[in-house]
Amino acid sequence: MKADLIIKNAKIFTSDRNRLSATALVVKDGKFAYVGDESGLSSYEGEVTDLGGRFIMPAIIDSHVHVTLGAGFEYTYLGAPIQCGSKKEALDYISEAVRSDPGQERYRFMLDRGLLCGEDISKEELDQICPDSELLILEEEGHSVWVNSRILLRHNIRDDTPDPVPGLDFYVRRDAHLSGNVFEAALMPFLLDDIEKLTDEEIDEAVRRWIGYSVENGVCAVFDAGIPEGNRFHERVYSILRDMDRQGKLPVFIDGCYVVTRKEQVPEALRELRRMKKEFNTEHLKVHTLKIFMDGTLRIETAALVTPYEDTGTTGTTAFNKYEIAELLKTLNEDGLDLHLHTVGEAASRAVLDGVETARKELQDDFKVHVTCAHLEIQDDADLERFAKLNVTADFTPCWHAGNIGGDPGVIWSKLLGRKRAESMYRCKTLWDSGALVTWSSDEIIYDDFTTWNPYFGMEVGMTRQITEKTRANEWNRTNAAFPPASEKMNIEEMILGYTINGAKQLGIEASKGSIEAGKDADFLIFDKDLLSAEHEGFSFNRPAAVYFGGVSK
Repeated sequence: MKADLIIKNAKIFTSDRNRLSATALVVKDGKFAYVGDESGLSSYEGEVTDLGGRFIMPAIIDSHVHVTLGAGFEYTYLGAPIQCGSKKEALDYISEAVRSDPGQERYRFMLDRGLLCGEDISKEELDQICPDSELLILEEEGHSVWVNSRILLRHNIRDDTPDPVPGLDFYVRRDAHLSGNVFEAALMPFLLDDIEKLTDEEIDEAVRRWIGYSVENGVCAVFDAGIPEGNRFHERVYSILRDMDRQGKLPVFIDGCYVVTRKEQVPEALRELRRMKKEFNTEHLKVHTLKIFMDGTLRIETAALVTPYEDTGTTGTTAFNKYEIAELLKTLNEDGLDLHLHTVGEAASRAVLDGVETARKELQDDFKVHVTCAHLEIQDDADLERFAKLNVTADFTPCWHAGNIGGDPGVIWSKLLGRKRAESMYRCKTLWDSGALVTWSSDEIIYDDFTTWNPYFGMEVGMTRQITEKTRANEWNRTNAAFPPASEKMNIEEMILGYTINGAKQLGIEASKGSIEAGKDADFLIFDKDLLSAEHEGFSFNRPAAVYFGGVSK
């Protein structure tokens, strides 16, 4: 048989659990025609490439990332970082910045909440600095903002405006009056103001830059986790991606979604998702997943916990309860749709697991929904075995597994969770060993230089739970020691499997992608270095020497 590509003398990690290693492969018509040892090559005709023992693995799958949001933020200035050691210094910095650059329609800043040393900023203080223009300060983690009165008024947010999800997506009030501090999805309309103004040409240019990064690094498929409160822009980006795919210019497979942040949005979301499933269904773009933000983040205590926060005694809340999840799953099951959820705290994932258990009991073998819980920063012991039993995918963001805050994360997490719980976060290895399907992702929202989108960065931190001077990372992100527990460190084989075949199973594309097997798309990467024996520290500097999608060199 005439072949398009024949490779021998390679060290191939196939991600096929039935046969993890091979030394030769054959590609014909964009598919793997043969994978095995050199003895099987005699059936094929064509030029043979001797790789001299170089390493081959399947192309990467990033199982939770924000393609559409990144395209929007490509041209939207999120704000100048405020350097300060107190609230007064922060306000002085803002005041000087506004004074030295008068007449702007909106001033934007970014601030680490911890630098306020327990104090808070009010809209009245921002109004005094900037009475005639809009002023927004994005909290560094991106899940809360401080705004002045002009922004609140433009969006018709008043003292009596109800919170979208009390305790999760809300407007902070002092003595029943808006303070100007806004949490979680309630803030998104403020951030999306400028995104709506982008032209299709600008979006197209931004997405092409992301595609270039993906191809260069061997990322062949992603789950796009969408934009809270931004489905209109989200769909604009999908329309551009669909046009690109029809023109043969989209080499990366994108599994898309429709986003909800509260239960009142579900009826419309289901109607829209059914429509989008039909309208966005090209070779490299599918939309068939509902995405829910079940809770928020630990640092601002909007993540939903079973055991209360150490400092406040609160537990946070979830956007949906277990009964609502169960009912939703039954509807999704009827429509052939999947469910992906942001679940940072253990109460959020427990509500999902409980809902899945209820729906499975009723539907039995007819239950077909792919359910994925993303992030899983902290888990209750009682739930660890349930992911495997209920067939719920556990998606982790391994670049966070050094503590996700740089410096000494143990101090901050201990304040929030207590030391014992702070030292038992990101229990990916425990879930892996339980038999759960574990996948890896970058969860990035800003294109910038793509440092933190890098899957090899994720692999390194997943293996070391540390970011050292040897890591390809931003300087501020370094950590002082490996984040505990050491028993949750992954090995390289597990990192590759999570970034390949496991990711394909999460996206429902395992029949065509995720492993080097005969009959599957010939998506594979060639490295000069053997990744299986490479040093863990500095692993983030690895890059494929050659990238093949569909058997074609990119």
